[in-house]
Amino acid sequence: MSNPILGIIGGGQLGSLLAEAAKKLDIETVILSDDTNAPAKNFTNNFICGNYEDEKIINEFINKVDLITFEFENIPYKVLNNINEQKTVLPNPKINKLIQNRYSEKDFLNKNDIRTARYVLIKDEDDIKFNQNLLPGILKTCTLGYDGKGQHKINSIKDINKDIDFSKEHILEKVVNLKKEISVIITRFGHQRYEIYEPIENVHEDQILKHSKIPADISDSIKNKSIDWATKIVEDLDYIGTLCVEYFVDKNNNLYANEIAPRVHNSGHITINTHNISQFENHIRAVCGLEKIETKKIHNGKMLNLIGSEISNFRNKTFADNEFFYDYLKTEIRNKRKMGHLTIIEK
Repeated sequence: MSNPILGIIGGGQLGSLLAEAAKKLDIETVILSDDTNAPAKNFTNNFICGNYEDEKIINEFINKVDLITFEFENIPYKVLNNINEQKTVLPNPKINKLIQNRYSEKDFLNKNDIRTARYVLIKDEDDIKFNQNLLPGILKTCTLGYDGKGQHKINSIKDINKDIDFSKEHILEKVVNLKKEISVIITRFGHQRYEIYEPIENVHEDQILKHSKIPADISDSIKNKSIDWATKIVEDLDYIGTLCVEYFVDKNNNLYANEIAPRVHNSGHITINTHNISQFENHIRAVCGLEKIETKKIHNGKMLNLIGSEISNFRNKTFADNEFFYDYLKTEIRNKRKMGHLTIIEK
């Protein structure tokens, strides 16, 4: 039986790295992106550009593939669900519907006895005034927003300003007395069939991931709990593919689930060079129904995200044999834009 042709919605660096992993497994990919300059067109077998809500474009895409996955979670649920009625979409769009809303995501976690920061739904300015016990807090739009977009630090009522768009629903989260941030990446192949990467330690700058390292400098109890919670999440969601759970660890060594990313994740780029099977390859294997291979760490390592103009210093550089440079081939250098990454492994 021949391998399926895989459709990938989204043409950024995650789509590029998924397409590269698929090529290694002799799986053809078709990428659909609304960006004519999407970097993933350099890595895929077939590239379609068009609006995600254009029925003609969607039909062209569906007719070229056997099944579909995606590189980002903010595709309109209606679009994904309509596609899923014609060709299988993995992970299932219902999962996106839940996780696209920060309030329903937090409720889901709490109902599964997974600790989060304290939070409340905010519909207007008065709701913040009624919940001053959650200040200092972070006000986040319930939908959309990533890399710090749609977020406001509220230390006191004085910080409520005209930049906050109260026509959108928000969630107010109590600030955690942060010690460090970690993430757990897990690939679920089916009922109680997983490949799990040990926790990765992350450092953010301007709310954008800057550094990741493996192993994370955490206690065994935090490590075990973070893995247990990630396993509980994918099993409860009946998830197929790679998923990331981002966590906070506070100064008292309490663990809090921060966000679920129902896709491959930036912190997992490190797995390309630290493990025998990367998060991208495991995702392709899971969604395409290929063999599950035991995933093993072969090196410790650290990763540096190259943001904006930083990429220029690396494009003509010579690297040591334990350094691995990835250029996402984005045509325009922009402030706060992820342009590439460098991984350094310990030999």
